[in-house]
Amino acid sequence: MSTPRIIFAGTPEFALAALAALVDAGLTPVAVLTQPDRPAGRGRKLTASPVKVFAGQLGIPVLQPQSLRDDEARAELAALRPDVMIVAAYGLLLPQDVLDIPSHGCLNVHASLLPRWRGAAPIQAAILADDANTGISLMAMTAGLDCGPVYAERSIAIAENETAAELHDRLAETGGSLLVAELPAILDGERVALEQDESLATYAVKIQKQDAEIDWNRPADELHRVVRAYNPAPGAYFFRGSDRIKVWRAAVEAGVSGTPGEFLQFDKDGVIVACGAGGLRLEELQMPGKRRARAHEFVDQIDLD
Repeated sequence: MSTPRIIFAGTPEFALAALAALVDAGLTPVAVLTQPDRPAGRGRKLTASPVKVFAGQLGIPVLQPQSLRDDEARAELAALRPDVMIVAAYGLLLPQDVLDIPSHGCLNVHASLLPRWRGAAPIQAAILADDANTGISLMAMTAGLDCGPVYAERSIAIAENETAAELHDRLAETGGSLLVAELPAILDGERVALEQDESLATYAVKIQKQDAEIDWNRPADELHRVVRAYNPAPGAYFFRGSDRIKVWRAAVEAGVSGTPGEFLQFDKDGVIVACGAGGLRLEELQMPGKRRARAHEFVDQIDLD
């Protein structure tokens, strides 16, 4: 088809990569749909999403309804006469009457190899599960949760020490690249969307802060994945007295043992804590109200007695 009329729906940095790729490819949306401004930072100041900021810089109209179940919001979308709506980490549910508005439906840029890791936190889930690979799926959206047929996928390997932040950035770039490569063929009917195998579906639930608390009774290799998966948010942590101490980088220390939670080493040469199996070498930590510190700096900030 000629240049399609696109509505882009997305909110965070992951979505921004897909939107920027569309613009760079000459596929600038006729409008952007993003979540309402939210309080952020210590001052809890209302802050625009990365997608809204980018769209504003380019003069792309921005829509921010509180809900897509509102008649006025749906009418506004329909008036744009979109050929397709591209959704990437938008954060609000699209009811069926919204999915039906674009003549070519809605296409989701999802950060997993569906049907593995449907849901809210697929990047973290892939790391926690010790998956060797993850990737991007371009999925035709249906009313269910990430269960629509898939047009295209691109797989990437998860590096041994990769954090969620690092994997997020690689997947965001991959998503934008795959989207612009496949969108023309999808809209021209040259790609057939394949139904997902429901028997293989797994779900990545929304992350709660308490999920990131370190339980020293677990094996060190599992805790290493916890540290990686929750970097940058909410940040893996443990308590020392009343202090919530965050762990940003760690490594497995094989061949050591002790009572889970016991500091096996705490000096200028490093910090090692005993786990249910093996030990965890803590490489970058943060005390409340302080900056992140490498282990050799951290030992001067805390008294073990």
